[in-house]
Amino acid sequence: MDRNHLGAFLRARRAGLTPQDVDMASHGTRRVTGLRREEVAVLAGVNADYYTRLEQGRERNPSPQVLDALARALRLEGDARTHLFRLAGSSPGTPRTLHTAAAVSPALRQLMDGYPHTPAFVLGRTLDILATNTLADALFTPFDPADNLARMIFLDPAGRHFYTDWERAAQAAVANLHESAGLDPDSPRLHRLVTELTRHSTEFGRLWKAHHVRGKSRDAKNLNHPETGPLNLTYQAFDVRDAPGQQLIIYHAEPASPSARALSLLGSLHATQHHTRTQPPTPGRDHPQPR
Repeated sequence: MDRNHLGAFLRARRAGLTPQDVDMASHGTRRVTGLRREEVAVLAGVNADYYTRLEQGRERNPSPQVLDALARALRLEGDARTHLFRLAGSSPGTPRTLHTAAAVSPALRQLMDGYPHTPAFVLGRTLDILATNTLADALFTPFDPADNLARMIFLDPAGRHFYTDWERAAQAAVANLHESAGLDPDSPRLHRLVTELTRHSTEFGRLWKAHHVRGKSRDAKNLNHPETGPLNLTYQAFDVRDAPGQQLIIYHAEPASPSARALSLLGSLHATQHHTRTQPPTPGRDHPQPR
């Protein structure tokens, strides 16, 4: 059995590309399927003999920089790129140009709607709220608009009352944005958001300069909703694999706890208000009747 898994993977992916796929002119009679070794070496900016040794298994320890160059040359993305690094026994790292997809898939929206008793929403890498289920809509009613968690925390007056431990929420949001800066430092969206928050919030500027970094995973979230009072929740964050940069956030209350009952009440109040707003006008009231 061939133990040169890295070489086999490189040969297979090279064979699956044509010069046209990589915007390269084709010269002479081609004796191989796909790209020549020399062509991959040129695209990756490495020595052709070195690349040949990689395929043949005579070189088995390419640097992360070389692997990154090979991934670009062979048009490897997502899981394929990660697989290349793993075969070489190296940490895959993260491409520096992963912009968050703004559109949330219908399947994910349907999944969120399947959680009627707990708030669920999708965040982008810069904490933009991309989609919500009904109970998340109800939870965020104190904010106008409920469009970005960092902006809601630092710039909306409701944030000071909504987040029981405001300082902790603020620190977490800034740490999340610093992680985003490491993953995609040239993001125009991140630059605009940081500029806006720095201009209008001295607290944000102070925390941003501290450079704490943390991603979302699982943590407690203590909130205070004006319609139901305190909510002691736990959230769990899930990466959306088919939309890099998106995370599904689900808030959860301990079963049969006061917070679980408060969430249920919040959902009922929101449903009643929505039903009232969408009812047709009653004849004889303040609404004009159709002719």
